[in-house]
Amino acid sequence: MAGRAESFKVNRKPITVGLQQFLATTYSLYLKTQNFHWNVTGPIFNMLHAFFEAQYEELANAVDLIAERIRALDHYASGSFSEFIKLTRIKDATGKKNAEEMIEELVADHRIIVDLIRELLPISEDCEDLASQDLLIERLKTHEKAIWMLNSFLG
Repeated sequence: MAGRAESFKVNRKPITVGLQQFLATTYSLYLKTQNFHWNVTGPIFNMLHAFFEAQYEELANAVDLIAERIRALDHYASGSFSEFIKLTRIKDATGKKNAEEMIEELVADHRIIVDLIRELLPISEDCEDLASQDLLIERLKTHEKAIWMLNSFLG
């Protein structure tokens, strides 16, 4: 057990707290994207339906990676709607939206996640947590690409 204790000499609680919020916020975006996948209509329905599906599948994988990182830091990952509601930065999608409103809302939500990642990167550095930093950087690239791709639908 000495090896395990040595690997956690640095207090990693601050990054774990941040990763819990990141998990909840990512899950909220996953759920919203799936909702929009189910409910999109309009002249580019097929294209958006498929695009939203690819997006929510990617987010589902991300949720798993984030939760596993929290577990690797020896903390329990939040996993209930009540916990996620308290931690997320993303608002629920309410009411009927047209395709353009869906896209605009997803762009704004991806920007929220980008901002959260940028807040967490210095915390991961302070905690000497290169693995979380790597995860955050990969997610940053993915969300910035999603913003670009979603904005492409808006012209």
